Amino acid sequence: MSKISKALKAFGIIFSKPYLLNHILDDEEVKREYVQKNYGFPNGLPSVNLLELFPDFEDTIQPYSFLDGSSLPTDMALLRGLAKKNNCRDYFEIGTWRGESVAVVADIVENCVSLNLPDDEMRTMGLNENYIKMHRFFSKDLKNVKHLQANSLAFDFTQLNQKFDLIFVDGDHHTESIRSDTEKVFKLLKDENSIIVWHDYGIGTETIRWNVLAGILDACPEEKRKYLYHVSNTLCAVYINKELKSSVLMPDQKPDKYFSVHLKAHKI
Repeated sequence: MSKISKALKAFGIIFSKPYLLNHILDDEEVKREYVQKNYGFPNGLPSVNLLELFPDFEDTIQPYSFLDGSSLPTDMALLRGLAKKNNCRDYFEIGTWRGESVAVVADIVENCVSLNLPDDEMRTMGLNENYIKMHRFFSKDLKNVKHLQANSLAFDFTQLNQKFDLIFVDGDHHTESIRSDTEKVFKLLKDENSIIVWHDYGIGTETIRWNVLAGILDACPEEKRKYLYHVSNTLCAVYINKELKSSVLMPDQKPDKYFSVHLKAHKI
């Protein structure tokens, strides 16, 4: 089949199934080229060592399910570490899932707000009922956690009437959603010490998810892009309003640290 024939066939498929265009636009190679053309960052964001943020890094993560869709333990520890180090009082997140992320910081901060798609909207999307019921599992009974059900793309964030010290963005990971969520949460920062954490900036701890980075960079104010970092040993990107010692993220480097892991299971 010639290139022209293939192109015509591809256009025909996309015309009959327009949703396939999103897969093309969110293709990782397409987004990598987009980021490099518009913003530079050939190797993604500069990477800050976890020990640069927390020289005496040590914590206990609880609850943690070790089930599909969970953040890494180091991602959870990052949220806790930032909350403690910066004396955070108010925490906001987009994307609740089982409620693990908000639960692990709820014992540190005073007030937590978690925003997730409404249950009925998830049913309309045809999502599994068991999946829907698992939302808020670990956080639903926490007294300092407020759960909101709304689509972040349509939600009027001014209704919150609140600013936050620490914000965790872990909702839909398509570029358009990341762009929208990022634009909105920058307006929710309480002061110059407030922090944003984006989950799934990395496919792995050493591999960039370019469609997520594209959305972050599109919405981040230009003067603040120099304060965007990847955090080593996590899947997270952060906005911290200060210059931090960092390096280029390169895969397959010699480890510069290791972690001690203590596991204890608790029956529910």
